[in-house]
Amino acid sequence: MVREAVKEDLDELLHLYLFLHEKDIPEQSQHLQNVWNEIISDKNHHIIVNVVDGRIVSSCVCVIIPNLTRNVRPYAFVENVVTHLECKGKGYATECLNYAREIAKNQNCYKMMLLTCSKEQKTLNFYENAGYNSADKTAFIQWL
Repeated sequence: MVREAVKEDLDELLHLYLFLHEKDIPEQSQHLQNVWNEIISDKNHHIIVNVVDGRIVSSCVCVIIPNLTRNVRPYAFVENVVTHLECKGKGYATECLNYAREIAKNQNCYKMMLLTCSKEQKTLNFYENAGYNSADKTAFIQWL
């Protein structure tokens, strides 16, 4: 079942992020709770989870960004696409991305953007099959 994350999903989501690029789960702190509360209460910040047999197996984040161009239409940014290692290849991440696309459509977004650090052709093909392309724009990153 694909749905938006709720407050009680934090711990399970942090464990899932170990399959993304995280090495450790953040220490429980007031800062972590404050950030989580800010995310969960932000109407433009959507953490999408796919739950199978009562556990979160895949997730992505979709942020709707208000915009003054394109007839004052927002755009969506997708990040942190992750699937539990044991569940890869079963379509769970695709279902999360499709849910994100519906959110973006419902918010009248004119585009969706996604960045990946992966250079693996299998991963790039996955995103292309999900409707994304790498030909229209060039991404630049400045790490801070």
